[in-house]
Amino acid sequence: MSKKKIRIFLVDDHQIVRDGIKALLQDASEIAISGEASHGKELLEKLKVTNPDIILMDISLPDISGIELTKQVLSEFPDIKIIILSMYTHEDFIINAISAGAKGYLPKNTTRQELLMAIDEIYNGKEYYSDAISKAILENFISTVRKQKEPKTNMEETLSSREKQILKLYVEGLSNQEIANKLFISIRTVESHKNHIMLKLNVKSTVELVKYAIRNKITEV
Repeated sequence: MSKKKIRIFLVDDHQIVRDGIKALLQDASEIAISGEASHGKELLEKLKVTNPDIILMDISLPDISGIELTKQVLSEFPDIKIIILSMYTHEDFIINAISAGAKGYLPKNTTRQELLMAIDEIYNGKEYYSDAISKAILENFISTVRKQKEPKTNMEETLSSREKQILKLYVEGLSNQEIANKLFISIRTVESHKNHIMLKLNVKSTVELVKYAIRNKITEV
């Protein structure tokens, strides 16, 4: 009796990438490619008529991010396992993918041997992350633990009530102009407050500023 093959579905908006993955897997007797899609909507349509064991998915898709698509797929098809195969290896992408339910995360330059190992591990109920991805996860965990142990800094305590008000609006996603309009002040005044806040908190960009505020619960979103 022949062993059941692992059914793999490929999701990437580049045909050449899908062809490359198929070429890597074509000689693996335990694997069968059950389908492919170039975007999220196509995947969801095809999942109504096919039943893969594992989806190999890129993060960057034309109609939806792979992270959001992972959430959608698992909400409708909870038994399917998803591996993110992406050129993006920043810790934010990795952590968000794991939070969305992905069981594995591999860089696109992964070897055939590691890809096959990941498929086998995940098919058998485990999770798999390449060495580089595992390192990023560990560094994120260590950073989070250390920050939780840090007492509230004097820099945060020196924020004025106006600065905290403006910081809250940045966390809510408002632009400089929108904040100026809401508070009836000039955009130059908003930018001045922002610069002072960034100096006090020792951050260098709006993204870092918002992350810092949320992580340290300086404002309530």
